[in-house]
Amino acid sequence: MEKPTFDPGLTQKFTVPLRRAINKDGSFNVHRRGTTWRDTNGYLYLINMHWTGFFACVLVGYCAVNTLFALVYYALGPDQLQGADAPTNFAHFLNSFFFSAHTLTTVGYGSISPKGTAANVVAAFEAMVGLMGFALATGLLYGRVSRPSARIGFSSKMVIAPYQDGASLQFRIVNLRVNNLMELEAKVMLMVVEGSPGNLKRDYKVLKLERPGVYFFPLTWTIVHPIDEHSPLHGKTAADLERLEAEILILIKGFDDTFSQTVHARYSYRYDEIVWGARYAPAFDVDEHGDIVLEVGKVGAISAVSGSR
Repeated sequence: MEKPTFDPGLTQKFTVPLRRAINKDGSFNVHRRGTTWRDTNGYLYLINMHWTGFFACVLVGYCAVNTLFALVYYALGPDQLQGADAPTNFAHFLNSFFFSAHTLTTVGYGSISPKGTAANVVAAFEAMVGLMGFALATGLLYGRVSRPSARIGFSSKMVIAPYQDGASLQFRIVNLRVNNLMELEAKVMLMVVEGSPGNLKRDYKVLKLERPGVYFFPLTWTIVHPIDEHSPLHGKTAADLERLEAEILILIKGFDDTFSQTVHARYSYRYDEIVWGARYAPAFDVDEHGDIVLEVGKVGAISAVSGSR
């Protein structure tokens, strides 16, 4: 019976070289095509998008709604809005736009008010749209702010460093936020590409760690894979890893003590992001008062090993 192959969910077969499996921001290097508008979830899209894009969407939506209602008020005519008289059509439209903004936000300065039945009906409907719209925007903002997420900093490079009587593959992480992460676990895999052009195949190997977890995470954590005779990296050189298009895939899981929820972080290093014959420099020290001082910016600081080239 053929032994089943190991696939963590990133597929094994493909036809052309792949840039990387996991991007530097932790997202998967997968672009979806063929979906329809029925498959789109606006809430998930707005929750996950960048803050700049989120506020841009809110601003564009706010201006679009006000412009739409301003056009309706403008089409009703100047006699439907009291105090909106203007010498030009553009000035009349601006008055309609600002009245729409006052109504949508329920500010109601009173300088302009609906006079006719049609304008009152539109204003009442717009007030309802404004209440629902701002409730939705507030809910999205709260969801983005309150959503638990890990902000773990990874060293910019991995290192091949001395370890006991041999060598080891190492990388270092640090919590970039002030919240407490507890019971951290790390899973590390080696992905290599084998086969001939047009018949390429990914192969995944789980790397055994010296210490797969820590109870507390107030400082840095150097995650170490000993390169012994059982390691898939045993006997490999930098040229070998380049030929195999090696990529180290990392999954970090921990418990967020602030939100009482489990959080995750993903990262990867390619073969050209591994420094051979180096070790990490200290990232924390003890001050004159006996307190530990952590230099977060030094999480990726490395130094050459004496005697290495």
